Amino acid sequence: MSEVPGPFVERLKAILGSQNVLTDPADRWPYGQDNSRKHTPPDCVAFATTHAQVLETVRLCNRFEVPIVARGRGTGTTGSAVPVRGGLVLSLERMDRIVDMDPANRVMRVEPGVINQAIQDQAAQHGFFWPPDPTSSAYCTVGGNIALNAAGPRALKYGTTRENVLGLVAVTGNGDEIHTGTYTTKGVVGYDLTRLIIGSEGTLAIVTEATLKLTPLPESRRTLQAIYDSVRNAAAAVSRIMAQPVTPYALEFMDAAAIEMIRRYSQAELPRGAGALLMIEVDGPEAAMEKMVAGITAAAYGDGLLHLAAAKNKQEAAALWATRKALSPALRTIAPNKLNEDVVVPVSRIPDLIDGLEMLAREYGIPIVNFGHAGNGNIHVNLLYDTQDPEQERNALPCLSRVFDLVLKLGGTLSGEHGIGIAKRDYINRAIDPVTLDLMRRIKRQFDPKGILNPDKVFPPG
Repeated sequence: MSEVPGPFVERLKAILGSQNVLTDPADRWPYGQDNSRKHTPPDCVAFATTHAQVLETVRLCNRFEVPIVARGRGTGTTGSAVPVRGGLVLSLERMDRIVDMDPANRVMRVEPGVINQAIQDQAAQHGFFWPPDPTSSAYCTVGGNIALNAAGPRALKYGTTRENVLGLVAVTGNGDEIHTGTYTTKGVVGYDLTRLIIGSEGTLAIVTEATLKLTPLPESRRTLQAIYDSVRNAAAAVSRIMAQPVTPYALEFMDAAAIEMIRRYSQAELPRGAGALLMIEVDGPEAAMEKMVAGITAAAYGDGLLHLAAAKNKQEAAALWATRKALSPALRTIAPNKLNEDVVVPVSRIPDLIDGLEMLAREYGIPIVNFGHAGNGNIHVNLLYDTQDPEQERNALPCLSRVFDLVLKLGGTLSGEHGIGIAKRDYINRAIDPVTLDLMRRIKRQFDPKGILNPDKVFPPG
């Protein structure tokens, strides 16, 4: 133990039980990192199982002025769960109860440690689903989804976490219990603190319960794959698709570099000269499906279309998606390291983004592969480099800085669904003006006067 005083630890054990407090360095070590691969070991790790325990733990941290980082399963990619000041990591993974399932009102109440997939499984038994579907849904928690405003392909049609949470029970950094939002889908009483806390990365309050808005499962789904000769023609198709009456369930994108990587490292068959690939999914009533697919297909046709395939069954759909799923293994094969940033630009500026990224790749000698959610302009920019190559290691962060400048120049934003954490905090003042940033800092102080909740995250130092 280096920072946390002995009396604090003894009191923490009295609140949570000695078996739920870890002080051995080997036990604490795994809780010093998340999927960003950044690491700082905490001085203490504790497991809460009830709201009352969280409340008392935060009040104790206030008394001793101990930094506290709330944590789920550590699947975040920006370092939001890394305890950069040491202190206490409070794991909520054991608060994993589904408190109530209310099909009549399309609502589910859950604790923060419930796995996203468990929510989907429980909701599906009653004919519903919860729209947020991050790639890590099999093991990420709803608390983490709330902290980062997680999304996924379905956000195009059904919205992000922020649009699918009705209310919260939480504990502020001041040790106060708060209840935000409503149990109903409409409500305008007071400020919308629910949406403020969602996406705040645990810097304002620790969520102990969430009321989720559920959506009926679609009766049917269809998958299409469209391949174009250029990103510009693919982006024009995206604009046409999004302008017709049927909003796709998902509209995914890969650029030429991603396509070439898949061709080299998998068995997927792709036409030569492919400059961009779109994966399109449509869902809705079975009786209307053929007409919906016809509308999407008509919009997909246009300049530069090389190939268009529509799956007729689940097996054909799986075959089309196999191309997209081959990308991640290919990325791991080609470079030992990568910077993966989920930037967002207006859909019409996607071609300008890809053109600019190609120029940066050549200038800095770092391959850049791009894919993501084309329908809302959320593109995952992957800078592939080798830390053992001195030039690439030296160029990686300057190149990333230029990437962010390019995104902002195109009217975009620095993060669509991964948050800011510590990976992007030094760039946030490029995206937010000083007056607005100062207001955000003051809001933080109202929720957390002593600055103990997830310190040194989101805001740039100073």
